[in-house]
Amino acid sequence: MMPDPEIPIGELSRRTQCNIETIRYYERIGLVPAPPRAGGRFRRYGADHVARLQFIRRARQLGFSLDDVRGLLRLAQADGANVCLEARSLAAAHVATIRAKIADLRAMQRVLTDAIRECERGRQPNCPLIEVLSGGRVTSAEAATAFSRRNRGARESQAAGSVVVSGEK
Repeated sequence: MMPDPEIPIGELSRRTQCNIETIRYYERIGLVPAPPRAGGRFRRYGADHVARLQFIRRARQLGFSLDDVRGLLRLAQADGANVCLEARSLAAAHVATIRAKIADLRAMQRVLTDAIRECERGRQPNCPLIEVLSGGRVTSAEAATAFSRRNRGARESQAAGSVVVSGEK
C-alpha cells in the first residue's frame, strides 16, 4: 500500500513519534520546512517531512544539539568530498562532549556517595548530604578537580580542533 502523498500533522506525529507541538516548534525554528496548507487551512505533510523528522528525532536521541542537527541536515543535503569529513568532525566533537558529561556524572556520583557514607556513619552533628547540597563542603577533592579538569580539557580540544575518537590518536 502506498503512503498518502499528503498527511495531516496528527498522522505525521504518529509516523515519526514526534509530538505535534515539537513539529510546530521545528517549523518555527526552520528545521522543518513549513508545509503547504490544503484549502489555506490545514497543514499537509509529505514523505520528505516524514524522512526529515525521523532524521531529526534520531539525531536528538543521540544527544545532538539543535544547532548540530541543523548542521547535519545541511550535510545530508550536500554533495562533495568533505561531507563525510564534516559529519565525522561534528560527531567526534559530540563524543567529546558526552565523555565530559560522563566524567562530570562520575564526579557527582563520588560526591554524593561520600555524603551518603558520612550520613550512614552518623558521626556528624549535621547531615553531610545537606551540607554538600548547601555548598558547605565537598567530600571528594577528586570530584572538585574533575569539573575544572573537564572544562579546561574541553577548551583545549575546541582550540585544537581535533578530538580523539575510540582510542584513535
